[in-house]
Amino acid sequence: MRAFFAGYGPSPPTGTEDPLALIVLPDGFSIEEYAEVPNARSIALSDSGTLFVGTRESDKVYAVVDGDVRIIASGLTMPNGVALRDGSLYVAEVNRILRFDNIEHNLDNPSSYTVARDDFPRDTHHGWKFIRFGPDGKLYVPIGAPCNVCLEEGYARIMRMNPDGTELEEYASGVRNTVGFDWHPETNELWFTDNGRDWLGDDLPPDELNHAPVQGLHFGFPYCHGGTTPDPEFTDRSCAEFEKPALQLGPHVAALGMRFYTGEMFPAYYRNGIFIAEHGSWNRKDPIGYRVTFVKLENNVPVSYEVFAAGWLQGSLSWGRPVDVEVMNDGSLLISDDKAGRIYRVSYGK
Repeated sequence: MRAFFAGYGPSPPTGTEDPLALIVLPDGFSIEEYAEVPNARSIALSDSGTLFVGTRESDKVYAVVDGDVRIIASGLTMPNGVALRDGSLYVAEVNRILRFDNIEHNLDNPSSYTVARDDFPRDTHHGWKFIRFGPDGKLYVPIGAPCNVCLEEGYARIMRMNPDGTELEEYASGVRNTVGFDWHPETNELWFTDNGRDWLGDDLPPDELNHAPVQGLHFGFPYCHGGTTPDPEFTDRSCAEFEKPALQLGPHVAALGMRFYTGEMFPAYYRNGIFIAEHGSWNRKDPIGYRVTFVKLENNVPVSYEVFAAGWLQGSLSWGRPVDVEVMNDGSLLISDDKAGRIYRVSYGK
């Protein structure tokens, strides 16, 4: 048990032989370790089943093939984001996007890459990036605010560009720090998580689940948080001027990766709902988050927000922190954990 957690923080309570036995799931679901990947962050799955894994506190990007974990890139700066298109792997560093062509045929020698774009800000505060291709064929790239709360030109927005890096444009603004987004499988509309600002107390503001069906919406930062909390430092605009979140999430849960569930394995209840990885609070008196939640939608509107997987937080200590989720080809759900350095697989079967 101790070898499992060596170097990644507090172990589960003494006497716990199987740490995953601490994870509580709905009836009929089970969880198992899928792969050991140090500092596993954003994940992207190819059609053939190769899992690509970015990191933040490491300089490496990994590939997992049939349980075999390989380093496919190193020497990078916070290579958090990974995305796939037409056989190429796109990797987001802080200030640039790299493209590794024909990646699955070059896993043993993937060092050659093309720089798709290299003019993003170099700020490391909220500088790590989640990236993903939209149904329009464009790569969406967020630029997080370089602060807790501030107003800086060119930051706090979601950009999009062509796969070759051309035609960079703003899609949404007033977005403090999104580290997860996806498109509704039926409407092709963008949904994304956003982390609320700190130091307004334990219970304010909430994190956000946002819906951006069209380009050009402003989601409030730095003037308004969670749709209802005016910022005490930026008072010249009101919350009424901005797009409200589709759903207020828990305060400081650090909602990161999210995916619509499009698989067939889970019960019909989960179909086209949203799984969210909540990394967990870092400055709250009573920690919350450290879990995976599920948001049920009806007519494109959230109707419930519930805990799906929990147990990485034991009392006031955590032994794991979920970062991202991905739906496998068989309908099971992968969860990355940067603290325990693991990828988990959740499956269903009575």
